Amino acid sequence: MTDERPVLVVTETDDLTADMVITELNRRDVPVTRFNPSDIGADLTVSARFGSSPAPVAGELRTPSRTVDLAQVRSVYWRRPVWPSFERLADDDARFAAAQVRYGLGGTLYALDGPLWVNHPLRNAAADYKPAQLGIAQRLGLRVPPTLITNDPDEARAFIRGHEQVLFKTLRWTPYRRDSVSVTGWADLVTETEIDESVVVAPHLFQAVVDKVADLRVLIVGRAVFAVRIDSGMLDWRKDYSALSYRVVDLPDRLEKALLTCLDHFGLVSGSFDIAVDKAGDPWWLELNPNGQWGWLEEPTGLAMSVAFAELLRQGVTHDRHRR
Repeated sequence: MTDERPVLVVTETDDLTADMVITELNRRDVPVTRFNPSDIGADLTVSARFGSSPAPVAGELRTPSRTVDLAQVRSVYWRRPVWPSFERLADDDARFAAAQVRYGLGGTLYALDGPLWVNHPLRNAAADYKPAQLGIAQRLGLRVPPTLITNDPDEARAFIRGHEQVLFKTLRWTPYRRDSVSVTGWADLVTETEIDESVVVAPHLFQAVVDKVADLRVLIVGRAVFAVRIDSGMLDWRKDYSALSYRVVDLPDRLEKALLTCLDHFGLVSGSFDIAVDKAGDPWWLELNPNGQWGWLEEPTGLAMSVAFAELLRQGVTHDRHRR
């Protein structure tokens, strides 16, 4: 008997990574409804009813081409959704309308009882705090580079003096423009002389540089683990993707177990980890991106990442641990 329960794919209009997963779902004849919260209006309507049926929430979500019974959703792939900003409205009205969408549409989806979330946005948000990540990584026995989070300029200067090289990292990426030009927050070296009193405005993250020879990007999907060694010679390999080379590797059992346990701690089904590898071959924790990009790695490595996502979403439940 064919399972007609749909998978919801919630993402922005142009998302090639989501396209890859949807292609795999189509190959498996899994019904898919894709939408973006910013489509709310004629292109996206939701009607949710509570207290009038045995199901905790009943109702429908409609797009121009699909009507979804909310009680029958199989799984939700929460990729890169964009919430509406209602720029055509006055500021107060725009803020009001945007809040109603987040708490109305978002709250209705969060109320669904049964579907697998990859990942639930509230769990993504909780896992996205770098200080929380650093704490759990250390508790799991992973090597964590000496790190200081402070808004005290004197503390920052003393930390930088105490280490050979120190990086500054953003605690949270946000859209940022300077002189109408988009600016990306790379992990960059910082010196003591660069620290001024403006540090007091907000906490900053300073981290001792790992004497690394390579990086690892580790994607976990359910219990499937995909590990790729990235050779670049750069402090932050994201600066130039054309200069990167990739090699599929197997993780030491202890490291793999720790990363799986980290996901479990945060209640995540999937996540992308960045690990530095030093000259002795030892791994050092850098960070977890609960909803990290992975699509660019599939073709050069041959790893079946999109297949793993599609299978997880098709099943609608987490599956037993397996390797590539």
